[in-house]
Amino acid sequence: MPLGRKLRYGMVGGGPGAFIGAVHRMAAALDSTMELVAGAFSSSPERSRAQGAELGLDPERVYDSFADMAAIEAQRSDKIDFVSIVTPNHMHFPAAKVFLEAGFHVVCDKPMTNTLEDAETLCHLARDKGAVFALTHNYTGYPMVKQARAMVQDGRLGAVRKIVVEYPQGWLATPLEREGHKQASWRTDPKRAGAGALGDIGSHADNLARYITGLELESLCADVTTFVEGRPIDDDVNMLVHYKGGARGVLHASQVSIGEENNLNIRVHGTSGSLQWFQEHPNWLYFRSLSGPEHVYKRGNDYLAEAARLNSRLPSGHPEAFLEAFANIYVNAGRTIAASLCGENPSAHDLDFPSVQDGARGVHFILTALRSGREHAWVDASYTPPS
Repeated sequence: MPLGRKLRYGMVGGGPGAFIGAVHRMAAALDSTMELVAGAFSSSPERSRAQGAELGLDPERVYDSFADMAAIEAQRSDKIDFVSIVTPNHMHFPAAKVFLEAGFHVVCDKPMTNTLEDAETLCHLARDKGAVFALTHNYTGYPMVKQARAMVQDGRLGAVRKIVVEYPQGWLATPLEREGHKQASWRTDPKRAGAGALGDIGSHADNLARYITGLELESLCADVTTFVEGRPIDDDVNMLVHYKGGARGVLHASQVSIGEENNLNIRVHGTSGSLQWFQEHPNWLYFRSLSGPEHVYKRGNDYLAEAARLNSRLPSGHPEAFLEAFANIYVNAGRTIAASLCGENPSAHDLDFPSVQDGARGVHFILTALRSGREHAWVDASYTPPS
């Protein structure tokens, strides 16, 4: 870390009972390169203070609102270096905008915003402020996902012809939101979530396909469905995708598939080979060629691509998974932030995290798929975010 000290960060959201905030805190702490020193953990000042006390923070740096936090931290000599935003989706934009305007770097949960206008505003702000903006599409942090990407880039698959990516879950097969379930309540509220299964997990599937193959969307045809009666948001989506360059794709995301837990998986088929990766078994990557036996690549081995090796922490045979992948987003973004603070150039490997432009691409994907579902038609999905 070029700073010679730990990065200081604050958190917006992640208060009592929140799932993803605790995951972000554990991931950020994993490599001992950053420390949580401030927070506005809830829209309720009382709950924010309770979370700050539980985390052992200085009460003076536990704020009643994220606006107060940005304004006061900006004046401190020991101010935070970046903010981590882990609120429900509808608050990502106002929080990110305030902290970017105050001159802070940002790590934000996905999807970045609920509207494309807001997403593009953040792109412009990050550029104008010279801010690092990392989006936590954490599945790109898995070492074997980075291995898959390297194999596609190296031409091991030939030209990509077909991508099949799916993300089925079953936890919303019943109306949990009517039972007071906190996560279900906001994730099925269109005012807070924006989109349902499509935004929550379909965006991960789209991002994973784009990250591994480097291909951009050209057009798509989506069947967007709500199966649970009375639910005002989608809980299942199936789509056909055309990628620029001629590849074809199938994307499926569902939160009503009973028996499924977190079964994100992807298959990429090319002219000379194919690969397959399962998030629930993340330490293996399967490669098949036109001739010869199937190859199984395993995490932690010296034969892997440099990016896969650099994003592993343990020797082979010791499993690494979700938290470590999340931490890879934080550590790479953290190195980039530290380099920015020191006036240095980050390495290509440090820059290996989803950016604000990836966030805009994700928002465009969600909105395009929703439009296709409403119109029951193929729609143009091509998009270039502001640079």
